[in-house]
Amino acid sequence: MANLPKPVKDDKIPLMKSAFIFPGQGSQSVGMLSAAAEAWPIINETFADASNVLGYDLWHLCQKGPAEELNQTMVTQPALLTASVALWRQWCVAGGPRPDFVAGHSLGEYSALVAAESLDFVEAVKLVRLRGELMQNAVPSGEGKMAAILGLEDDDVIAACASAAEGEVVSAVNFNAPGQVVIAGASAAVDRAIAICKEKGARKALPLPVSVPSHCALMQGAAGELAEALEEVSFNDAVIPVIQNVNAKAETSADVLKANLLKQLHSPVLWTDSVRTLVAGGVEVAVECGAGKVLAGLVKRIDRSLAVYGLEDPDALAKALDAFAQS
Repeated sequence: MANLPKPVKDDKIPLMKSAFIFPGQGSQSVGMLSAAAEAWPIINETFADASNVLGYDLWHLCQKGPAEELNQTMVTQPALLTASVALWRQWCVAGGPRPDFVAGHSLGEYSALVAAESLDFVEAVKLVRLRGELMQNAVPSGEGKMAAILGLEDDDVIAACASAAEGEVVSAVNFNAPGQVVIAGASAAVDRAIAICKEKGARKALPLPVSVPSHCALMQGAAGELAEALEEVSFNDAVIPVIQNVNAKAETSADVLKANLLKQLHSPVLWTDSVRTLVAGGVEVAVECGAGKVLAGLVKRIDRSLAVYGLEDPDALAKALDAFAQS
């Protein structure tokens, strides 16, 4: 799509500091963005752009399923990227102001880079499709596992993984919110870590319905292949600072953004620290730009001072725009 609108940025208008946050895997659902597509042509147009790259009708799959196919990693990743970019484009069409920061959870970092004009959308679709394929193929089915640990301090979860490893890979990989950590690794090691976390008093310690142990050392082989693809893609310096997963710091340099994007595949997602970085930077409002409300829930657990809005449908967009209009 040529000549896309840009978000408004008028430094003479005193706007509250804001951040757009982009969700990752787990936010997908059959029928997502249906109300948005009925109201806004740019939704279907954006999905058509992605479908042309992928070679199949991504919108039809997102609307009709089956869920088992949508939930396959190599399909989920382009679907969620496209949903986020479509809503970002609609925000721009509606004249929404440019945020002060962007951040994405895991896969969502690719969406954030597109919004920050560091990464071209078509290139992003190609990359996340490949990323999904590499992740799926990195570990044989049944040999990897992820689990959510609720109600323990981060250090306790890290210590549990260290005790459970016994020469295998298991580590804390998603620091999602205080008392909510996801672990990943070899299936048997994850099971041992679950048992230890329960002994330590975890409120819940349960396996997640995914087969890919994301963000742990088992993804290093996939990272090597992804590195080759990244070398073929041009990145630009970001026009909006991107809070990156691997260091929870605001980055704009194209080289740094690319290097950290690669590290992200086998490194923990520092989401709690990322949100705290936004708050420390003066952010008062966060807009979840994508399917679902997963990140809104996490943000509220991290810092309730942040106002959080969504963009999933016309009512949500109107509320978000109104919040900025009143600032």
